[in-house]
This record gives sequence, structure tokens and C-alpha cells, in this order.
Amino acid sequence: MPDTPRPDVTTAPTTRVGSTYRVQVRPGFDLDATAGLTDYLADLGVTHLYSAPLLTATPGSAHGYDVVDHRSVNPELGGEAGRQRMVRALRAAGLGLVVDIVPNHVGVAQPAANPAWWDVLRRGRDSAYADWFDIDWDRGRLLLPVLADTPDALDDLKVVEGELRYHEHRFPIADGTGAGTPREVHDRQHYELISWRRGDAELTYRRFFAVSDLAGLRVEDPAVFDATHAEILRWVTAGEADGIRVDHPDGLRDPAGYLARLRVAAPAAWLVVEKILEYGEELPDWPVDGTTGYDALAAAGGLFVDPAAEGDFTALDTRLTGHATSWENLTHDTKLEAATRLLAAELSRLAALVPELPREQARAALAELAACFPVYRGYPPEGARHLAVARSEAGRRRPDLTATLDAVTARLRDPGHELAARFPQLTGAVMAKGVEDTAYYRWSRFVALNEVGGSPAHFGVPPAEFHRFAAVRQVRWPASMTTLSTHDTKRGEDVRARLAVLSELPRRWAERVADWMSRAPLADPAFAHLLWQTAVGAWPIERERLHGYVEKASREASVSTSWADPDLAFERELHALVDRMYDDPELHAELTAFAAEITPAGWSNSLGQKLVQLAMPGVPDTYQGTELWENSLVDPDNRRPVDFAVRRDLLARLDGGWRPAVAADGAAKLLVVSRTLRLRRDRPELFAGYRPVPARGPAGSHAVAFDRGGAIAVATRLPLRLARAGGWRDTTLSLPVHPVTDMFTGRVYSGSELLMHDLLGTYPVALLAPTDSVEAAA
Repeated sequence: MPDTPRPDVTTAPTTRVGSTYRVQVRPGFDLDATAGLTDYLADLGVTHLYSAPLLTATPGSAHGYDVVDHRSVNPELGGEAGRQRMVRALRAAGLGLVVDIVPNHVGVAQPAANPAWWDVLRRGRDSAYADWFDIDWDRGRLLLPVLADTPDALDDLKVVEGELRYHEHRFPIADGTGAGTPREVHDRQHYELISWRRGDAELTYRRFFAVSDLAGLRVEDPAVFDATHAEILRWVTAGEADGIRVDHPDGLRDPAGYLARLRVAAPAAWLVVEKILEYGEELPDWPVDGTTGYDALAAAGGLFVDPAAEGDFTALDTRLTGHATSWENLTHDTKLEAATRLLAAELSRLAALVPELPREQARAALAELAACFPVYRGYPPEGARHLAVARSEAGRRRPDLTATLDAVTARLRDPGHELAARFPQLTGAVMAKGVEDTAYYRWSRFVALNEVGGSPAHFGVPPAEFHRFAAVRQVRWPASMTTLSTHDTKRGEDVRARLAVLSELPRRWAERVADWMSRAPLADPAFAHLLWQTAVGAWPIERERLHGYVEKASREASVSTSWADPDLAFERELHALVDRMYDDPELHAELTAFAAEITPAGWSNSLGQKLVQLAMPGVPDTYQGTELWENSLVDPDNRRPVDFAVRRDLLARLDGGWRPAVAADGAAKLLVVSRTLRLRRDRPELFAGYRPVPARGPAGSHAVAFDRGGAIAVATRLPLRLARAGGWRDTTLSLPVHPVTDMFTGRVYSGSELLMHDLLGTYPVALLAPTDSVEAAA
């Protein structure tokens, strides 16, 4: 239940956003550089630029999600003047703007950069900003985990220019407390500096997940909402922003109430939320236009994975690791680890809300419930069912906690109890840290499915399931975003598309990877399997990028090494394995040859899933650079600079009549992206419905096709199996009675039945539009 009355939600229609292009605006690629893209984006066919957060962030921030001052545009991006120049460039190109906002947390890594946080450190509970932050003042001083993990760390404190300094860290000194030694000054402050190792267990403020440098905001307080949203809403009111992307609403105390207030403040804005939905979960009935598209990513990408290979990959995983791994048990354990270690401070704060129970029992029960919770967090009315599922599973796993689980669950069912308001903030963080940031790096059965919003336990998406998903989406959330890549995806879309090919040759892959792992062993075989899959999916990849990836991925897995306690011996072994991939001539040649062998089918999958994502119901987003082939891995790899000059040149060549081969530098993908986006922009009425279009004949299962209300998208599934079975043969597709033109080849077709080998003879995809509408647009 909400903590504050929710205002009435306006029914005004939202601004129409046809498609978006995500740009990582950052120092080094600022607002002026972004303004320079507007003509290219307009030519590409998008209708709106979709920017990373623009408000003032921690100095040097590469991403902008650590806002420190909501009153102004980040000066490192060009400030307000730069924003105005970008807005003028967008308007001149006929484009709109969608902005990314971060309501859940602010950056506190550099306290002096955040005026509100600095004032809280200086004045404590008397600060005018004390209510901005979710601080447990009853536990004493505000704990800041910045010290080295040594008993004499405080000896390095200094008082300099009226501030307390610890190496590069600066902190304010409360009025009248600056006399004496640095230790004495420190002991009089409203905050206490502690070892970084104590942070996860002892912090007295809510964070973003387990990131102590990001402090949670109390936007449920109307005054905090107003202060932190005034600048963004000023842009919306002025017509300088058409849409808002809301970062991490699950972290808020009352997401539904927050979104209702935001909708009232921006009644006509296109509003999407970064809500991660689990398999089969529905988006709550919020006053928004939809999600940021991870549900669509899972559905579109899953079409190109062969479900028949699941048994083979399960057997391979068991053989390589020496034991059978249950996804259900693995994620339970990683979520329990997250709750009891990374989020121990948050867990303790919740346990204190049931003082009638022994503290350790309350902690254990809450952790078990969070580990068993089936979704990120529960919302009415489904939340009661999710809690019941968690209670049942927790009782099965911990029968010794039956009485405590019953008592805790009773509090969680009471909407007026503080525990019921705070527990959902924990379950979302537990899911994110336990599954996305840990289990996805331990579960190596088939890593193409290990993706945000995905479900690795569900092996592929049959066409009938996809069509049901898309048809419901068209009715309920027609303006929800679709995507294939974001700054949070674990692997880029083309890497996943190539890995999907492995599902068509599971036995060959099993032989190949088992041989490599035997010749170049690693002490952690599960991680070795993940590494070999990732290398094959991204090859050729620069050596330093793969080194960076394996260090991050292995520490996230937290099996053989970790962020808190790196095992340098294991990491040396891991980096040596990466070097062998490049330096061992035989191994390098085999890896290169195998990647080359599966790449053409990977390209087919890439074009297919891209067309499906761009043409299916929703507002399609293109992540920067992905209009060509790209082999990005996890952040920060997927934030690398993009060569837009190459893309401009290729687009100009395409517009000059060039029709590239599929393998030509990704130009075929650029063709698919530009022609699909242009048709959506110029003829939106052709994308106003949804109807599956069956392919008939011996290879019918290898096609996925749908009619959006005049525009028909056709893509090839499982291309290797198709080739082994003799190709399309006599498979046909039903066409409308009027002539249609393929937007990729320019060929015109007429008649009621079309042979698939004729339609897909040039590219493995086609986008058909009524010929008269194409001629009118031209």
C-alpha cells in the first residue's frame, strides 16, 4: 500500500514516440557531440534520441547514474547551454528527446560534489536535507565505509582547510567541532568513517543494491520529489523532452505512488520504467506506457534458440562440471548469499522491525523469504500470491523456521506495517545481485540465455509462444519499449545471436569445448565453459577486452575469486588461459576456425532477431552502434566509443542503391534497421495491429512471420537445421491480394502464395509493405 495518497491520474494521451536511439552521453562524448548525430539519426529513421542521464553527476562519471545535483545539467557534458544546443539540433532534424532519470539514488562517492549529502554530513539530523535520505538515525552516527581495512587507518586523517581529509576523501566538519587532533575531530561528527569491509554489514543508510557510493532517496516524500524532479519536468513542460525513462523503480518505497505523481506532473510524456519482469510475470497496472524492453529482448532472442538442444546442453554441463546443477537451487543459494552478505545491513534493519522475535531468527526468516521470492518484488494484487509462494518454498527449505516464518509473513501481509513497506526493496536487490550479478556468471549451461530479463531455465521460445506474447503486448502495452542491447546487458545482441547457433550443433560444440578444456584446463570448469562460449560468441575480440571481461565476470561469480577477496593465483591462471587463446598457434587457429564456421548462421540470427524486435509491437530502441555488427560484452565494454563516421558512410551508400552481401561489414544489418525504422516512421498505420502469418510446407517451422496491419515481417529461424534439411524447398507464405514490396531488396511480389526460397534468396529476412504505400512514401 502507498505511504501517501496517490493523486488522480490523468487520461491525457501520451506523446507518440515512434522509435528511439540510445546514446551514452558522457564526458568524452558530450551534448555537442550528441547534437552532431541528429542528421544521421533522422536519416536512420528514428524519431527520438534517448539519452543517458543528463543531470550533474559525480565528477568523472562515465554513466551519469550517480546524480549529485538535480538542479542543473552536468557541466562535464556541456551544461545547460549544451543542452539547449542539442535541443535546437534535434528540432532542426525533426527529432524528439527521451531522457533517463534516476529517482532511487544519488552519488555520494565525493560528498563535496553533492550539496544535500554534504549538508547532512555536516549537520546530521538537523540538516534541511536529512529527510531526503533513508537513514536509520536511531542506530547512531551515519557510517561511511571509506577506510582501509587496517586497525590504524584513522591515523591517516588530517584536518585541512576546515575539512576532514582521508587521502583523496573530503568530509565536512560540524560547526564548533574543529578543535583538537584529527581523531578527536572525527569522533565529534555526525558521521563515522569505517572500514570498507564493514559497509555491507553495518551501513545505516539505504543504498542502491550493495553500492555504498549510491545513497537511496526518499522520493515518496512530496518535497523530495519536487526538488529532485523540477529540472526534468521543466524540460517536459517546455516541450524540450517528450519522454522519460525511469531507472530502477523497484528500489523505491512506493513505486506505484511515485509513478502516479510523475504521470500527473508529465501527463503527456511517454513514460517507460526499467522494470525487470520474470518469466510469465505481468507488468503492474501502472500509469506508464510500458517497460524498457527486457521482456521483448527475451522473447525475440529466444526465437532463434533451438529448444530441442536443452537435454544435450544439460548433459554437457553436467559432464564438464562433474555434477548436475539445478537452476532453482543455484539461484536460491546465490540470492541467500546476497541477502546475508552483500545486503546484510539492509537485512538487519528489517529484522529490527520485528523486535518480538529473536534477531537472528528474524534475519534468517527474512533472508529465506527473499531468496525464495519468485519475482523482483510483489505488487498488488499479485504480490500476495508471490509472498505465498515464497513462504511455501521457505518452509520447505527451512522447516526449523516454521514459527518464525509464520510470524514474519503475518507482518508482511499487513499493509500498515513498516516491514511490509521495506521488504519489497530488499527482494528486488536480492534478485538483482543474486541472479543477474552472480548466478548468471555461475550457470554456464548455455550463456546466450543468461541475460537481464531472461530465464536461463527456459530453453528457447517457440514461434507460437512468441506470437501469443506479441499479440497480448499489442493489446495491453503497444507503446512499451523493445530492445536487444542496453548498457546493462551481459552480452551484445550479435554475440547472443551467434551463440544461439550452438543450439543447432550441440554435439559438435560438446566435442570442441571438451577438447579445448582438456588441453587448456582451468580450476573452475563451470567458469571455463562460460569463457569459451563467450570467446566463441565475440571472436575476434581484442585481447585486452577479453582480459577485462574475465576479471569482472569471475569476480562477479564469486566462486574462485571475488571483488572483496581476489584470489590472485586463480586470476593469474585465468589470464594465462586467455593469453593461450591468442598465443598458442594451434588453439588460436581452431578457435578462429570454429567462430568463422558459425558466424554466417549467427549473422542470419542477428538480422532475424533485429527485424523481429524492430517490427514487433512496441517502440523499438536501437542501442548506440548496434545498427552494424558489434561484439560487445558486459559494461564497461558495451560503452565503448562508436565510429559514427563509418555508419554515416555506409548509410549513404545504401541510400545510393547499394545492396550489400550479408557479410559486408554489417551493412546488411544497417539496411534492415534503417528501412524498418523509416517505414515505421513514415507509415505508422502499417504497424497498428498484429497477426501471425504461417508458413506452409516442409520447412514452415523455420520461419517466423507476422502482419502488423499492412507491414509483414519475415525472418529465418534455425538456419543450420534448415540447410541440413534441404532448405526451404516448397515452403510458402500467404500474401495479401495486393502487390507488396520487400523493403530490403526492392523486389515486388504479387499473388496469394510466395515461395520462401524466392523471398529469402538474398537476405534471411524480408519486410513486405503494400507497393502503393511504398511508392507514395518515395
